[in-house]
Amino acid sequence: MKKRKSILKVFLIALISLVTIGGLSSCGQQTQEKTVKVGINSADTPIWKLIKKKVKKDHINIKIVEFSDYNQPNTALVQNELGINAFQHRFFLSSWNKAHHTNLVAIGNTMIQPMAVYSHKVTNLKAVPNGAKVSLPNDASNEARALELLEQAGLIKLSPAKNNLPSTKNVINNPHNLKFQVLDAAQTAHSLNDVDIAVINGNVAQAAKLKAKDSIYVEKVNHKSKPWVNIIAANKKDRNNPTYKKIVKAYQSEDVLKVIHRLYGPQAVGAWKVKL
Repeated sequence: MKKRKSILKVFLIALISLVTIGGLSSCGQQTQEKTVKVGINSADTPIWKLIKKKVKKDHINIKIVEFSDYNQPNTALVQNELGINAFQHRFFLSSWNKAHHTNLVAIGNTMIQPMAVYSHKVTNLKAVPNGAKVSLPNDASNEARALELLEQAGLIKLSPAKNNLPSTKNVINNPHNLKFQVLDAAQTAHSLNDVDIAVINGNVAQAAKLKAKDSIYVEKVNHKSKPWVNIIAANKKDRNNPTYKKIVKAYQSEDVLKVIHRLYGPQAVGAWKVKL
């Protein structure tokens, strides 16, 4: 009888040990949450709050880091203070890499936010007066884009630029004798009381609570729009990072596109859905 109790005791101890080891093993196999810092323009915060929720199921914790200008997010990315950023178009990224000798890469398309012409003084292009003051973004890529928009709108004519990047020096026909004022992109919306018209980026307009429906001209999206496709960027070493790929996939979804349209209007385009 004692022998049988002894055997039973040994069996129970062994069983408890197996259960304990199994439990510890199970805990050890749980997927650890990965934290990714994402640098964005503050206007895009609602988009990234949705993406943050979407990737929770993949054990990814997104920390949103907001920036108010176009220079800090890439600097922070190069210095590994961020994992990825999402604020710039392809041309801006290319120009940044050349100017700063960096190797940031696009890992996914996000949207195309058409630029638009806004005014507090005129309600249509035909009412733009002679000698009108026009504010434009002062960084080279967005200045070029703004000028091409004004040409598209029929207000000016540009000569071909040798480096494919026109500036105000390339304006060869200016029938309204427009007076150009180049400002930091974030200041173009604030300049509306001081100028006749302003060419404003979509995210800057949204941050200033300007609605696309209130603009007097919106940039057309066509094959020439490819350089202006906004992207998610990472350091080159992380171009195939599986966690970042999951974030890109979460971005490129219909529910995110609905938020984009709510923020920037129906003219904003999900760049992953179009061929340019």
